[in-house]
Amino acid sequence: MATMTRIVRIGNSRGIRIPKALLEQADLPERVELQAEPGRLVVTAARSPRAGWAEAARRMHAAGDDVLLDPPQSSTFDDEEWEW
Repeated sequence: MATMTRIVRIGNSRGIRIPKALLEQADLPERVELQAEPGRLVVTAARSPRAGWAEAARRMHAAGDDVLLDPPQSSTFDDEEWEW
């Protein structure tokens, strides 16, 4: 569904009114991200900062990719000063 609207002044900013039918069709949450591209604004659902991390960690573990890159090394602090 395409529709025409105007950019209106809202205080010192500008805004657009989005028809209810478009919002329902887009199924957007309350929080969205805006991105400017030449000649258009792109509105997408906002993602949480760590969305997908748990699933990515599970896939890494299943593939054996969750190992230390460098072998553990002790220091003089570890050997002489550290206490539990």
